[in-house]
Amino acid sequence: MLKALLLADLHGEYGKMESFMDLNPDVVFIAGDITNMGTAKDLEMCIARIEVPIFAVAGNCDTEEVISALDKSKCVNLHGSHINLGEFSLAGIGGSNPTPFETPNEFTDKQMDDLLKKGIERMEKAKHTILISHAPPQGFLDEIHGNRVGSQSVAKYMNQFDLVCCAHIHENRGIEEVGGTKIVNPGPAAVGNCALITFGDTAREIQIELLTM
Repeated sequence: MLKALLLADLHGEYGKMESFMDLNPDVVFIAGDITNMGTAKDLEMCIARIEVPIFAVAGNCDTEEVISALDKSKCVNLHGSHINLGEFSLAGIGGSNPTPFETPNEFTDKQMDDLLKKGIERMEKAKHTILISHAPPQGFLDEIHGNRVGSQSVAKYMNQFDLVCCAHIHENRGIEEVGGTKIVNPGPAAVGNCALITFGDTAREIQIELLTM
């Protein structure tokens, strides 16, 4: 069994990191917006407090400087990429589809589609397949004022995964499931929200607990 801590939407607020790490995860997943239009130093302040392997993507509010620092850090930046770790295959897509706010790290749906397709084609099938995406799949945990604002591309490919870890829409913290794929938004870690994910010994044996520290 493996225990993963899922964090997202920290937005430069790292006051709960010690409490998160008291959960004693084996690995940490970060689903973007580590900073709030921040700097490399902000990123370093966050990940310095994590002593286990980190698999992450940037969010739409993470700047080019932050993304460059993420590439050079101890984290595995999964944006447009994948990694196979025995019983686990992970892929990632950072940023978001376009927003009304013109944030630094946005992509067209075609760009997101191309990146996801590339990663998935090279990904080996494993017991547990995981997508870490800042943007939620359209139609799932993505509602703002009655509008569905998630990514069409993430929705298109989500059935290739057992678990989709997403974020971006702070108000849509929760867990959903469709066709055997679980989707989880842990809520903004800036205010102490997280998810603890336990992977069992058989395929799709995944338990998710939403926590507030």
